Amino acid sequence: MPPFEKSLLWFRRDLRVFDHAAAHHALKASKQVYCVFVFDTDILRPLLETGSSSDRRIEFIHASIVELDKELRELGGGLIVRHGPARHEILALAAQFGVDAVFSNHDYEPQAKQRDAEIAHALAADSRQWHSFKDHVIFECDEILTFKNQPFSVFTPYKNAWMKRVAAADGAFFLKSYPIKKYAQQLAPAPLAGTIPSLAELGFKKTNLLDLKIKPGMSGAAALLEDFMSRIAQYGQARDFPAIKGTSYLSVHLRFGTISIRMLARMAYQTLHQNAEASGAAVWLSELIWRDFYFMILHHHPHIAQRAFKPDYDAIQWELGAHADSLFQAWCDGRTGYPLVDAAMLQLNQSGYMHNRLRMVVASFLIKDLGIDWRWGEQYFAIKLNDFDLAANNGGWQWAASSGCDSQPYFRIFNPITQSEKFDADGKFIRRYLPKLASLSNKHIHTPWLAPVNELDKAGIKLGQHYPLPLVQHDEARKLTLQRYAVVKKVTKE
Repeated sequence: MPPFEKSLLWFRRDLRVFDHAAAHHALKASKQVYCVFVFDTDILRPLLETGSSSDRRIEFIHASIVELDKELRELGGGLIVRHGPARHEILALAAQFGVDAVFSNHDYEPQAKQRDAEIAHALAADSRQWHSFKDHVIFECDEILTFKNQPFSVFTPYKNAWMKRVAAADGAFFLKSYPIKKYAQQLAPAPLAGTIPSLAELGFKKTNLLDLKIKPGMSGAAALLEDFMSRIAQYGQARDFPAIKGTSYLSVHLRFGTISIRMLARMAYQTLHQNAEASGAAVWLSELIWRDFYFMILHHHPHIAQRAFKPDYDAIQWELGAHADSLFQAWCDGRTGYPLVDAAMLQLNQSGYMHNRLRMVVASFLIKDLGIDWRWGEQYFAIKLNDFDLAANNGGWQWAASSGCDSQPYFRIFNPITQSEKFDADGKFIRRYLPKLASLSNKHIHTPWLAPVNELDKAGIKLGQHYPLPLVQHDEARKLTLQRYAVVKKVTKE
């Protein structure tokens, strides 16, 4: 890469000043680097148009940007922050500063790829270069392929190939860090202070982010990682139980890049490398590999953003009309009559977070108990989840719908009652989000409609008034689902 007099470094979903591929390469290749973040109105406008002016993600990003600017200033630079269409703002800044090149990290979502291609084309027309780097994953696109040079569609062989590739280099190359501080003298002088627009100026309001004790930015990610590493040994067992502190809670930080995926994978890999019996680290590393897997799938099969990965599954006839709307709204509101499902949806609505085990439970319930199109649920999660990522969210929903790559068989249907009894046996999670049911016994808190009348009376619960009766009977819904999915077998045979 030739040396540049001046370059522009565009921060996007990589809001940190350490182990940052684009920043590392920009600083090494340039005499002066200007840093920019754009609150892209092409992304924000649809949120505001749907009335979502209270969005935890925007507040998380805003606070992370404030911290990023502070850290850059301590290194001798600073952050230029713009509010407008990114396509326009990046080109305008490139012209304003007379830069030779724009540096960024890859974004794998279809709309982002189109945006970046348009910006790269416009820069080239202006005799400026575009350089983008892998930063959000360990392996991308075509880096892990089958022996036939085809993308994997099943996770386990993909994971095995992933691990073999890392092991061949002893982790040193693929998990290496990209240092920043040693090249910080190349940062352009900081812009004037106070140039970051407020949430209100962006059109958004403060949320309950701080009440939820979600600390944004690099410092928030570092605190969570330190806490998680002290209990990673138990991760393999603890991660399935929503009432206990078993997960890392780092997903939102991975989503916005306030922590490095290479650092996380390196820590997990080294822990496992030093102790082959470190099952917690092994399971956690596997989860990080799933993340790479879904990004790879999205790259090779962009149609999954709208349609089933397996085309045959688009023949399924989902519930429609007013009845479907009513069922879906009850699911959204946590009024299905199944306590674990309802508690999970209330957790999502109140906090923007949902435990991974519960994501599978509520998705299976919506699709295979209520007969609702998986895309409805996928879109609801896209609106509500703090850590929403198109690749992982789509992958999870298509897994539950049996329409995705390496998904569960269509005849595997989660039983919301047995899931509740197994993973929240004492009803601790249910009681947290459905306090009206708190007085029910551990036996009947999973199935209030089966509780004796005297127990309901003692708890002050009148079903249908204080808590809904089940929308459907699971056993009957299961039979209907098998009939609904029979079209998949029919289409496949034809």
